[in-house]
Amino acid sequence: MLAESSPSAKDAIPLFEAYGVEVEYMIVHENSLDVAPIADQLLRDEQGNPSEEIELGDIAWSNELALHVVELKTNGPAASLTGLAERFQANVQEIDTRLGGIGARLMSSAMHPWMRPSVEMKLWPHGYNEVYEAFNVIFNCSGHGWANLQSCHLNLPFNGDEEFGRLHAAIRLLLPILPALTASSPVCERQLMPHLDHRLETYRHNASRIPQVAGVVIPEAFYTEQDYREYILEPIYQTMAPLDLPGVLRHEWVNSRGAIARFMRNAIEIRVMDVQEHPAADVAICQLVANVAKALTEETWSPLVDQQKAETLRLRDIFLNVVDDADETMIIDPDYLHFFGWNQGLCSAGQLWRSLAERFPVTEKPLADALDTILNEGPLARRIVKALQGNLPERLPIVYHDLCDCLHEGRSFRPDALGG
Repeated sequence: MLAESSPSAKDAIPLFEAYGVEVEYMIVHENSLDVAPIADQLLRDEQGNPSEEIELGDIAWSNELALHVVELKTNGPAASLTGLAERFQANVQEIDTRLGGIGARLMSSAMHPWMRPSVEMKLWPHGYNEVYEAFNVIFNCSGHGWANLQSCHLNLPFNGDEEFGRLHAAIRLLLPILPALTASSPVCERQLMPHLDHRLETYRHNASRIPQVAGVVIPEAFYTEQDYREYILEPIYQTMAPLDLPGVLRHEWVNSRGAIARFMRNAIEIRVMDVQEHPAADVAICQLVANVAKALTEETWSPLVDQQKAETLRLRDIFLNVVDDADETMIIDPDYLHFFGWNQGLCSAGQLWRSLAERFPVTEKPLADALDTILNEGPLARRIVKALQGNLPERLPIVYHDLCDCLHEGRSFRPDALGG
């Protein structure tokens, strides 16, 4: 996570000179794999009191709205993504060791496959609770859209309006196809969903009481801080004001679009990526996304003026299709493909990502291996569906126990390794 305090212009970090990565995991009971709302037993300060954040060098652990979720994040801007997966992995194993003493462990993937939020959801009850209670009063956080969704966030910095405009344009173009790489949530309440990325399908409706909060997930085409504040943030604040009289939610982070401007950090935070089965997969995706975003900001395939004219609703339509079918979604908009230098007719989202990965290879070995698995065998959601073999009552615990092992061991999930 990039710095919270508002940086001055001279302190702002230029494009692609730092990164912030956040990954969220569920805490589950070791044997049953039911959610374990015990994050406050893990997150303790030196005096043994519940803490919202524990700093361990360049990685920090923090709480989330749900008491069964813990977030691992870069502790301030990271100059490079190199080596980051290894540091995240070491922290995952440390957390598992601590949780093991109380009969719990971490689980990966973006949605718990049988959690019932209406009876199992517990809000974080300690510091910062007034914010979570405010969300709960307005939106009722006992649904899957608040209680059962784990993601990976990538924060990319910018320095001034010109860089913000370039970066926001690039990220708007990338958002629709990101679920083709990252979908990991095909199961909800023991049922296969019609969306490989059911987290995003649920997420986009979680603030439906106030539609301005999420918009259509794809952010609108505004490219200066003044316009963004005037046309995106202020309408959210004004609409929420009668329901948030103390103003505790009048902050940039209440914006729930798939990428949000964090002017207090001089960064844009990408939010549409489901968390993967182990950190190397998340960091590999972040590296590829950053590489492609950089190429877009440099106008490698199309001029900035064209990128900034991309219509929000057209991007939304592609996004919704990719939420359903991930890598197998056919991209039938040639103008969209042209933004990425694809001029070979129509293609699937998976084909497009494979071509981008060839042009911008991720070379760090554990990352490259994880990305190869995604590109060659499909996103985690597709591999989960394959491993379930249509027999959810019997296979769900087998598959998700292995996903817990994948997270602890730092390996990719492969359905064939589970056998029949």
